[in-house]
Amino acid sequence: MSAALPASVTEAIPDRRHARRKPLLLALAGAVGVIALASGAWWSLYGARFVSTDNAYTAVEIAQVTPAVAGTVREVRVIDTQAVKAGDVLAVIDDTDARLALAEAEAELARAIRQVRGYVANDDGLGAQVRAREAETQAALARVTAAEADFERARVDLARREALADSGAVSGDDLTRAQNAFAGARANLLAARSAVDSARANHHSAKGVRQANAVLIDGTTPGDHPEVALARARRDRARIDLERTVIRAPVGGVVARRQVQVGQRVDAGAPLLAVVPLDEIHVDANFKEVQLDKVRVGQPVEVKADRYGSDASYHGFVEGFSGGTGAAFAVIPAQNATGNWIKVVQRLPVRIRLDPQELADRPLNVGLSMSVRIDTAAAGSAP
Repeated sequence: MSAALPASVTEAIPDRRHARRKPLLLALAGAVGVIALASGAWWSLYGARFVSTDNAYTAVEIAQVTPAVAGTVREVRVIDTQAVKAGDVLAVIDDTDARLALAEAEAELARAIRQVRGYVANDDGLGAQVRAREAETQAALARVTAAEADFERARVDLARREALADSGAVSGDDLTRAQNAFAGARANLLAARSAVDSARANHHSAKGVRQANAVLIDGTTPGDHPEVALARARRDRARIDLERTVIRAPVGGVVARRQVQVGQRVDAGAPLLAVVPLDEIHVDANFKEVQLDKVRVGQPVEVKADRYGSDASYHGFVEGFSGGTGAAFAVIPAQNATGNWIKVVQRLPVRIRLDPQELADRPLNVGLSMSVRIDTAAAGSAP
C-alpha cells in the first residue's frame, strides 16, 4: 500500500492547473475578440454593401404564335422542345382560299385601271361633244339672223302691197302672196329662235356631263386614281393574307406548348404554340422592400443557378424595378383595409439582365431557381 502524499503537495496541484488554464482562457478571449473585430470590419467595409435573396427565378418575354388568317392547318413542322430560328416555318395553313382571293383582287385591280382609263378617254369624247354643241349653237344663231332678215323683208314687202292695194295698183294675188310670205318668215324666225334655245340647252347639258366626268379624274392619273388605289390595296391585302398562310417563328428560341395539329381548323388569333427565346432570359429577383434602399438601376449583380450549383456564376446588372409588388398584381389582392390587418413585409420584383456570353455558355430555362446578390456600393442611376 502506497504512502499518502503530504498535504502541501495536494494543495499545490489545483493551483498549478489554474495557472495553466488562465492563459488559455485569455488567448481564447483574445481570439474571439479579434474574430469579432474582423467580422465587424468585414461587414462594415465589404459585407454591408451587398443585398441578396434566393427568391429569384428566370423569366423571359415568351412569343405567342397565332395565325393572322383563318383556315385548315396543312402542315406542322415543329414539336415541343425543338430549337428554331427567327423566320423558320412552324406551320402551314391551306392556301386555296387565299389564292382565289388574290386572283379575284388582281382582276378587280385590272378592271379598275381600265375603268379609269375609260374615264380619261370619255373626257376627250365629251369635250368634242361640247365643242359640237357650241358649233350647233352658233349655227342656230346664224339661222336666226337669216330668219330675221327674211322676216323684215317680208314685213316691208307686205306693208308696201297693203298700201297699194286700195289704189288697185296691186292685185289681190300679189297681196295674198305677200301676206303668206310674211307669215312664213315669221314662223321661220320663231323656229330659228327655238332652235337656238335647244342648241344652247344641249350645249349646257354637254358641259355638265363633261364636268361630272372631270370630277372623277380631276388631279389624278390612272396610276393614283382612288378607285385604282382601293383595288390595289385590296390586292396587296390578299397577297399578304396568302403569305400569312405560312406561319413563321417571330423570334429564335425553343418551341413550347404546341397545341396545333394537322387538319385542325384555326381562327385568326387562336394560340398555336409559343417560342421561348432562351438567349434573352432575365432574372426576376423578389427582394424585400427593406432591402431596396440603396439598390439602383445599373448596379452589378452576381447570380447563381441551382441547376449548375454554386460553382457556376452569372454576372449582370439591375435593369429595372417592377411597377408594383407581387401582392398588388395578385389575382385576389390583399384587403388591407379590413379590421384584421397584419403588416407583412412586401417583396418587389427587380429585373436582372444577364451577360449574353455567360448565358450562351450555360443556357438557362424559364422558371429556374436563382440566388441573386447586388453590389449596392457600385454606381448606378436612380430607379
